[in-house]
Amino acid sequence: MTEVWPTELKVSKDRRVLTVVFDNGESFALPAEMLRVLSPSAEVQGHGPGQKITVPGKRHVQIAQMHSTGNYAVRIVFDDGHDTGIFTWTYLRELGVKGDALFEDYLRELEAKGLTRDRL
Repeated sequence: MTEVWPTELKVSKDRRVLTVVFDNGESFALPAEMLRVLSPSAEVQGHGPGQKITVPGKRHVQIAQMHSTGNYAVRIVFDDGHDTGIFTWTYLRELGVKGDALFEDYLRELEAKGLTRDRL
């Protein structure tokens, strides 16, 4: 993917969607749940191959805060306390382009592991 820069990052009033507009004209509405369960943090991705965690119960998670990280990323803080994901511009665009397919993979993982999107 080519390098793109965001021109706008906007959290919806209900705090459940992050809209990202890039300088190439692309715009993506990224659900908070998707951002949370596909967080690039080691807590979710693990520290090596095969260590990725399937995070259940995040259907209603919200974006609590966002903090810029240099000029290359944003750190998103979620209302469940997760705050270690550094979302680069490239990763946010990847989620915009491939997010539906990645989220479908996540839903299949949940089902295979007997987990749910809802809190128990």
